[in-house]
Formats: sequence, structure tokens, C-alpha cells
Amino acid sequence: MTYEFLQHYWCFIVSLLGALLVFLLFVQGANSVIFSLGRTPEERRLLINSTGRKWEFTFTTLVTFGGAFFASFPLFYSTSFGGAYWLWMLILFTFVLQAVSYEFQNKLGNFLGPRTFQWFLVLNGILGPLLLGGAVATFFEGSNFIVEKTNLIDAGAMTPIISRWANASHGLDALLNPWVLVFGLAVMFLARVLGILYVMNNISDEGIRSRCPSRLLGAAVPFVILFVGYLVHLLMKDGFAYDETGTIFMEPNKYLHNIADMWYLTLLLLIGVVLVLWGIYTGITGDTSRSQTENSKSIWFAGVGTVLTVLPLLLLSAWNHTAYYPSTADLQSSLTIENSCSSYFTLNTMFYVSLLVPFVLAYIVYCWRKIDSQKITREEISTDGHAY
Repeated sequence: MTYEFLQHYWCFIVSLLGALLVFLLFVQGANSVIFSLGRTPEERRLLINSTGRKWEFTFTTLVTFGGAFFASFPLFYSTSFGGAYWLWMLILFTFVLQAVSYEFQNKLGNFLGPRTFQWFLVLNGILGPLLLGGAVATFFEGSNFIVEKTNLIDAGAMTPIISRWANASHGLDALLNPWVLVFGLAVMFLARVLGILYVMNNISDEGIRSRCPSRLLGAAVPFVILFVGYLVHLLMKDGFAYDETGTIFMEPNKYLHNIADMWYLTLLLLIGVVLVLWGIYTGITGDTSRSQTENSKSIWFAGVGTVLTVLPLLLLSAWNHTAYYPSTADLQSSLTIENSCSSYFTLNTMFYVSLLVPFVLAYIVYCWRKIDSQKITREEISTDGHAY
């Protein structure tokens, strides 16, 4: 295995984890509509227990995504997680707030009341996907950082820190870019779409399910508009490319060229978009009076479609001589899979470790099926002593 192969391989693995994370944001999406779908305390408790059985999958995938990035592309980890720490701290805070809200909303001695913690879940459902989407958008729009590798060998350097943020905002400045917000909002509405489809699949309650199609339409329309708008912008904008010497330069329509050059990613992207749209269509037009089994496949169409859409998008930002983390402060500080990756020994060793991933995925599927062996009902919540 060549060094170049391992660099592309680990870029694929990290991108796949990112795509799975976006799908698992259905937990946040469903939480964002707790008060819209749940009109009574009992209905809201059904919704919270539905997502409460899956939130660990999302959080674990987020941590694994960060860990894989750290191991394979440590310079990105130190630059983004270390430099843009206010943005990442906000993201992590919303997820910690989520975990606390699940556990304490119905505990004895909760002087804030269940409703307060339910609003915290709504806050996580909105800010979590929005901020994560904004962080991903910087792969295309750029961030304000400077990399100085000579600090490691310069005896006169005040500090051996390689990268630093070029201003005091430490990542929050990305939210001032309107296109970053457009992509972040698209991810937020996509999470809401997936969340509503998941509720239709997981909860056996006619009151909640009867409200899902209209709420799904209300989330799907802005998602499609925002996503298509950003995709058009991406294909028309100048991109961050690099040549054989590693020199970064601006290339007109770079991402359009990537789509043309890597047709296999374009095919995946188109299949993914079609599956997402089909999942939305069947969710909106499906007969909610039908049995749960007959009307539960929309989430899987949209879920698989989400993974097949996000995966090629992330790869388009890094493959084909593209700088996946561009610097708007210093063009030559932009990160590529070649100048930011771990050593050959590290990537090669981790390659063999990654062969265990299918077994981990099989375990997750097994646990998921066990958890969802029976749909959530009002009777189960009232009798389950471990319910949230």
C-alpha cells in the first residue's frame, strides 16, 4: 500500500463517519419538533423516549469522527479543534446539554421542571445540526487560520505551536459568512426531516403520526431550497486547488471540475439525492392509517440517501488535488490530505485496525434491532420504570 493510497483511504473513512453522523442527527431533528408533534405531556414523553434510545449512537459517532480525524490528519485536528475552539465548544456544550436533559427531566428534586429540560433538547436539536453544518461548510468556504510548521524547529520561536487562529473569534467568525449559514440551516432542516421520518417509523401513536406529514412538508421545503441553492453556489465558486509541488492556488469552478473528473462520486451523489427525495415523498403522501410495518420504510430511504449524499460531498472537498481545509488568512496555510496527514507507519497500522469496523457496525445493527423490536406505545412508557 502506497502512502498516497493510505491518505485517500483514511479520507474516505473519515468522510464515511461524517456521513453517518449526519444521518444520526435525526435524534436532534426529532427533538427540535417535540412541542410541535407532542401536544400533551404524554405525547412529548413518547417522543423523548423514542430519541432517548438512540442519542448515544449519535454522540459516540461524533467522538469517533473526531478521533479518526485526530489519528489520520492531526494537523487538521490541532488547527480546527484547537483554533476554532469556541465553535467546537458550543457544539459539544449542546450535546452535553442533551445528555443532561434526558437524564434529569423526570428525576426527583428537579426544581426546574420537565418542560425546562425539554426546551434544552429543542435547543440542542436546532443548534447542534446548525453548528455542525457550519463547521463542515468551512471545508469549502475556508477558515481564518495560519500554519507555521517552522515553529517546531525554530529555536527562537516563542512557542512550538504550529497553527493559530488569525483573530480573536476562534471559529465564530465562520458564522458571519452567509453561505456557511445556508449550509448549516440545510443540515438543520435535513436533521428535522430525518427526525420526523424516524418518529413515523418508531412510535405507534395515531395522534403523533397524524401530525407528521404536515410537519415533514414544512421541514422538507426549506431543506430542498437551501441545499439546492448551496450546491449551485458550490459548483459556480472558485475552489482551493494545489499542484504537484503542494502550492495552493485558486481554480475557477474547482468543485464543478471535481464532479466532472470523479464521475463515481457524482453518481453516488445523484443516487443519494433521489433516495432522500423519495423518502420525503413517501413520508408526506403515505397513509398514516396503514399499519406501522407498511409505512415505516421512508426513514431508511432518506437515511441511506443522506449517507450517499454527504459522503461524496465531503470527498469532493479533499480528493482530486483539493485543499479540504482552506485558509482565508494565508492561502499557503491551507490543509490538504498530503500536508496534514500522519506518518506512513501510523496510517498503515490504523488500516489493519480499521478492518474491525464491519464487526462494530454489525454490533450496532444488532443493538438497534433489539432496541426497536417493539414500537413505543403509551402503555410501554407508563409501565417502564427506566423510561425518561
